[in-house]
Amino acid sequence: MPLALLALALGAFAIGTTEFVIVGLLPEVATSFDVSISSAGLLISGYAIGVAIGAPLLTAAVTRISRKTVLLWLMVLFIAGNVLAALAPSYGVLMGARIVAAFSHGAFFGIGAVVAADLVAPQKRASAIALMFTGLTAANVLGVPLGTFLGQELGWRSTFWAVSALGAIGLAGIVALVPRQPADPASNLRRELAVFRRPQVWMALGMTALGFGGVFASFTYISPMMTELAGFSPSTVSWLLVLFGVGLVGGNILGGRLADRALMPSIYGILVALALVLAAFAFTAHSQAASIVTIVLFGAAGFATVPALQARVMQKAEGAETLASAANIAAFNIGNALGAWLSGLAIAGGLGYTAPNWIGAALAAGGLLLALLSGYLDRRAGTAPAATQAQLANAA
Repeated sequence: MPLALLALALGAFAIGTTEFVIVGLLPEVATSFDVSISSAGLLISGYAIGVAIGAPLLTAAVTRISRKTVLLWLMVLFIAGNVLAALAPSYGVLMGARIVAAFSHGAFFGIGAVVAADLVAPQKRASAIALMFTGLTAANVLGVPLGTFLGQELGWRSTFWAVSALGAIGLAGIVALVPRQPADPASNLRRELAVFRRPQVWMALGMTALGFGGVFASFTYISPMMTELAGFSPSTVSWLLVLFGVGLVGGNILGGRLADRALMPSIYGILVALALVLAAFAFTAHSQAASIVTIVLFGAAGFATVPALQARVMQKAEGAETLASAANIAAFNIGNALGAWLSGLAIAGGLGYTAPNWIGAALAAGGLLLALLSGYLDRRAGTAPAATQAQLANAA
């Protein structure tokens, strides 16, 4: 794989760390600004909204600019947002800083996925996307625990200074390793928007929102689930999240390889696995040993969806993939919000902490049904997945 993918993964690692590390710093932030934990928790929602809005808007604004140049400026914006967070004198400024950083998130992953795919042969596109997203999964395994520890020991502001430094390293890597890809002279906003007239693009986005909504329906409440049902101590939860992160890394790599071999069958299988694991979690959450195994499998099935679903959107937006790719990052975050919201309603309604797993399984099943319909439409139209076409061409 090209070294440029490593630079993209470094940027993804920094961005992933700043997205999730706030979860472990909520008490410190709440105390610092004298706000409630629930108010501090809105910093997570604000970030997700920033990603969902920023991804398509920023990407639409830069369709005629070299992708490498755009990635560089996005990392500068990311660093600026985190420096502002480290210096924030008030809760409102911190919220604004989080939204600034979030604006870079969606566009970076959307454009970065297109750059990564263009660096390799057509039959390796999903694996290249998966390698870039490895930075995001590694952030859950290393960046979030270390950032949380740093923030608890030296104050939460130190974490944002550290993330800013990570962003600077990612910026340097992009400068040094990512080749300049001239902007497509035929590319323009009208052409990029035209792909949204394709029903299959919207179906792919729907698969992403439902499938990943299933992941966050359960993951959002994994901490109280493990303490209240499985009987783990609160101090153990961080280690359980590390195990979840290990599953993410493995699932991400496996998902990319499977998608390169057969894209739609891989999506079917991954969504089936995710729905089954989440349904099983409703039962295994009551056992410490069983829940540990399930958490690893959950992480693997959950993130195996990412490269496959990203590749599907790009496949169906062929010829103008950049904006559609960024829109899919927004779809991931819409799914995050949808899953967390539905599970919150269920818990507030007295259905208990196993309800998020059933909701997650239902959302994943919904994504599977949409995927099956999309595959049926492919077959009826007589089109084969891009990976299959490439394999046939190579065989010939």
